[in-house]
Amino acid sequence: MTAMYRRIFLLVLVGFLLPLAAHGQPSPGYVRQLLPDTTLVGQGLYRWFGLSIYKARLWGDKAKVTATGWPTSSFALELEYTRKLDGEDIAIASRDEIKKLGLGTNAQHDQWLAEMKKIFPNVAEGHKLTGIFIPEQPSRFFLDGKLIGEVNDPEFGPAFFGIWLHPKTSAPKLRQLLLGTK
Repeated sequence: MTAMYRRIFLLVLVGFLLPLAAHGQPSPGYVRQLLPDTTLVGQGLYRWFGLSIYKARLWGDKAKVTATGWPTSSFALELEYTRKLDGEDIAIASRDEIKKLGLGTNAQHDQWLAEMKKIFPNVAEGHKLTGIFIPEQPSRFFLDGKLIGEVNDPEFGPAFFGIWLHPKTSAPKLRQLLLGTK
């Protein structure tokens, strides 16, 4: 085997092993303050028409997340953006995905959109937007580890995080990676 082929083989091998090694990795400090003992459940890359949009990571207790299912267990969902996006566009796309899932009413969609527009900032490559879900508590949002807002409607959390975790999500492969089932 030539040196070039050995390098290619090692790069491919590392590419397969790194995601496996990441499982069980402890969550960031600001997540552990609200959700002690959480580790990485799963992660994946979200692409839209071939364009990389963000890397997603689900932090929680894997046994609880997979056994009790979503949305009965607490978790944090981190999106690390790979490109620049407008906060208002993120809010509108989130509302549209919630509607596609058939969750919430039209009045709730309008209210949630207004709240998301206030919370979600413009993001650039490398920014991390994290949402924390704890049943029956406000959904909290962080940008790069700093609290930027919360939505206090108990129906919002299951609807919002359903974008990624609902069985009928528009990104089923990403859901499987996040839940660690693929």
